[in-house]
Amino acid sequence: MLRAVLIPSFFLLGVFPTVGAKADQQTILDLKQLQIPGLTKSAIGVTRRGTPIVSLLSDADFDLKTPKTRILLVGGLDGSPKSVSAVVKALESFYVGETAGSWRKQFAISAVPCANPDGTAAESGSANGSGGTPALGYPPQAVAYNDPHNPESIYLWRWIGMHAPDLVVDVRTGNSLRWYASDSLAASFEPQIEEVPTDGLVRQLRIAAPCETGTIEALQVETADRFLPELLAGLKNSSFAGPSLARQELQRRLDRTPLQVAEQLSEHYGHDLDQVVYIPALALIGRLRLGELTGNPGHTRDVERIAAPYFRGDKPSDPRSGSGLSGHLVFCELAQQTQGDQSRRYLDLARSAADLGFDKEGNPRTAMPFHLEMSDSVFMGGPILARVGRLTGQPRYLEACFRHIQFMRELVLRDDGIYRHSPLDETAWGRGNGFPALGLAMCLSDFPDDHPKRQLLLSAYRDHMEALVKHQDPTGAWHQVIDREESYRELTSTCMITFAMARGVDKGWLPRPRFQPVIDKAWYAIRTRVPPNGRLVDVCTGTGKQKNLREYYDRAAILGPDARGGAMALMVATELARQD
Repeated sequence: MLRAVLIPSFFLLGVFPTVGAKADQQTILDLKQLQIPGLTKSAIGVTRRGTPIVSLLSDADFDLKTPKTRILLVGGLDGSPKSVSAVVKALESFYVGETAGSWRKQFAISAVPCANPDGTAAESGSANGSGGTPALGYPPQAVAYNDPHNPESIYLWRWIGMHAPDLVVDVRTGNSLRWYASDSLAASFEPQIEEVPTDGLVRQLRIAAPCETGTIEALQVETADRFLPELLAGLKNSSFAGPSLARQELQRRLDRTPLQVAEQLSEHYGHDLDQVVYIPALALIGRLRLGELTGNPGHTRDVERIAAPYFRGDKPSDPRSGSGLSGHLVFCELAQQTQGDQSRRYLDLARSAADLGFDKEGNPRTAMPFHLEMSDSVFMGGPILARVGRLTGQPRYLEACFRHIQFMRELVLRDDGIYRHSPLDETAWGRGNGFPALGLAMCLSDFPDDHPKRQLLLSAYRDHMEALVKHQDPTGAWHQVIDREESYRELTSTCMITFAMARGVDKGWLPRPRFQPVIDKAWYAIRTRVPPNGRLVDVCTGTGKQKNLREYYDRAAILGPDARGGAMALMVATELARQD
């Protein structure tokens, strides 16, 4: 039986009520109410006014290897409610109408029904009300995703690159049915629209690769009412089928094992330690683990060479930040992989960081220094204490670790089980939850089974994992703001959370039937964002305390090489490879 279809009457009629300029835009265009059987509702981004840009996805949109031709409809770039209505009615007729059954065997249709929600709601045409025009400016050159004028175009462009449809159809309002088509589709869609803007979405998708994945075929249609039957009939009668070059690239990325991904990442990351801080240290740890997995001693020799100035005392490693504390984990790893005086020297370096958890009299502090009241510190200060406790066999380090974790949880853990980044604001930053997830998993790995505080740590870890499952995106990723689906899908938080869950399933801390599908889905998302050349997709830049949700939305999303993203991806890839 089909679920009820809840579609606002103004969508079904193709008519939007007229209201004053001061009226709330959501009373004009409330896509949050829209439900169509067979489609999953999500969001691709957020406007400057905080409006989510809604997306509707089919099951085939979560399977990049589907044999179906995947079509993406984009409405509202012209700022017309009628183009939004046309997209919604097309979806409704395709997924609910009985006559579309045969089409559904060959095609899958998804949509961004209104790519310019603020402009459409304000009846301002193709302008968005923030000084931008989302219909133009492709490919976007501004920093993702914090352009103060035109963020919609950046969100749409990058999202399309990772969604990788076979065909994008830009739906506009017109007095009759007219098409703009490339030469390859002109025979099936006789072009009555002679020209579209050079910097428009349709023109640029064919010549520029969004998110560096690949180009995508595109059409523009003007319609007064319906267009879907003509679209599908034209495609069926043409030689067009897909997959697009963008989808082919993502398919290649998926055809890699965790070990292959780790080996590719190791070519680009883990080759320096200019300062003993967590980003290069984790990449080096990833290489050390890769060496163990492959039996290649070259990785260990190279990491020892890189760490040699600190080993010899030529360079100081003294921690001066939380990042410096966690950076000393690389010395723990080297201490574990070496023997005799060499191992003891590495352990001494690691202890120089862990000993900061005690005062001059040797009593444990309330928390590790440099925590800055940020949830990052669960990772920055906890694992170094737990690992040194394990390597030395001295319980005081484990006690200090537990005190530190408890202090941070009381400071930044929200009632819903996820972490605010700091007491300055309630926003649950993505990496601000990735750090506690990774930190607790690492600490538990080094706490003895019979330690009296272990069960408390285990409960804290499990509670956080359960809270995070609820916020996994349908694509498998976690978001820049954990509980805000309109924020971008962020790579490092996804890697850290996936590592924590994978470690938990492997160690028996989490039930495999519940969490393995979550891990598999997350690894799917990670692989698509980690190409062989190491140019990563959507890594949040370094982030301190922010004052409000908007500031977390606006943290730059890096597309390209990034040491932090590379380190986290290498960590999760080696963790999964170890379990293969």
